[in-house]
Amino acid sequence: MSQPAPISSVAAPASARTASRNAGAAIRPFAGLIDPILVDEPVLFTFPGSLGRDAAMAAWTWAVRDTSGDLVSLDGVFNGALTGADFEPVATEVALRMRAGLEQAGKDPDAARRLKAQMARDDHRELLVTAISALRHRSLLAKAQAFGKATNAITDDAALQTALQSMPLKDPQLAALLFQAAVGKVANPARLITAVIKLAGGATDAAIGRAGFSPMIDAYLAHAQNQLHNLQLLGPFADFDLVCRSLDRFHRLVRALTGYIEFSRGSRATQVLSALTKHVSDRVEPRLKEVAVDVNQALRRPREGADRLDDDRLLAAVNGVYLLSAVRDSRDSLALNAVFDQAWSQTGQALEMHAQRIIEHLRQAPGDALGGARMDATIKMAEIRFNADYAETLRRARLAAERRS
Repeated sequence: MSQPAPISSVAAPASARTASRNAGAAIRPFAGLIDPILVDEPVLFTFPGSLGRDAAMAAWTWAVRDTSGDLVSLDGVFNGALTGADFEPVATEVALRMRAGLEQAGKDPDAARRLKAQMARDDHRELLVTAISALRHRSLLAKAQAFGKATNAITDDAALQTALQSMPLKDPQLAALLFQAAVGKVANPARLITAVIKLAGGATDAAIGRAGFSPMIDAYLAHAQNQLHNLQLLGPFADFDLVCRSLDRFHRLVRALTGYIEFSRGSRATQVLSALTKHVSDRVEPRLKEVAVDVNQALRRPREGADRLDDDRLLAAVNGVYLLSAVRDSRDSLALNAVFDQAWSQTGQALEMHAQRIIEHLRQAPGDALGGARMDATIKMAEIRFNADYAETLRRARLAAERRS
């Protein structure tokens, strides 16, 4: 096995450190070759098959500075120019040197302290093992993603079970990596769970573990946790489409687990699910309480001064109603029942009240462009909050009001 390069020969130059600070966002750990298993912060719980981007970046920095500086261009790494194709020819050797460096740290207290300081985390050894394993099996990660995508088109249960049995179930570490990569491409998580239950001969987590499918449960939990970073609901530029998609994905993953598997009381999976449900709910709850307020402020005419439309407030109201709808569809996986019920009721009442007021206004001023814009927004939100039939009723009421005038 190749020995780690001497530390003195691979110390990062000042220019590389500067480039790292200036272009850190462009850097992909291991040039993107292990992207299929990476998850975004916050990483509240670690799993054998996934690696947080921050941890991966720390492992990548250690590798290029301490073990493989003669194989990898530091400038290319720290300015984000190193591609997967550039790194591929030396990736295996880098993985071997990382393993050698980790083994050396296990024997040399000074090397161990230096490694821990560079990684800046107590679980650095476990994370490095995951990174090294992912790098060694990088070609299988792409195949696992293709496998996950292919399962979406398998309609025969027996064929799906056969496909699942092709996973390396006797190698838990490798299985964890491959399930992590595959689950990200699975559109209907419940189908895989039902197939696994049939293979395991039981719906308990113990039976599924005996059949070798515990890594798949971990992958579901890791992907559910990975939705947290998308739930950024503060500020005028929050991506509510992304938020709603992440809530839906979280719900599908969680319901696939809790709806079909009988977890033993106090199991780690149960604890993780409980914690994730609380964290997701805590991120959504404050914004949910503002929906009715935003609707009222967006659709109400100013009491003083010239009439005008607040586009930012109107966008916030529409986004809030979309969020409300997404929470309604995912509420079984959230702890928001009381807050949701109140927001749902208040928003419905607000839309009904403003629709009536705007129609009365349009009877008096049918050509009012701002009144028409408010009615368009009201109809759009009513379609989301109620249904298409109710929205169509409002459209007809608007036309009738304008004709009578």
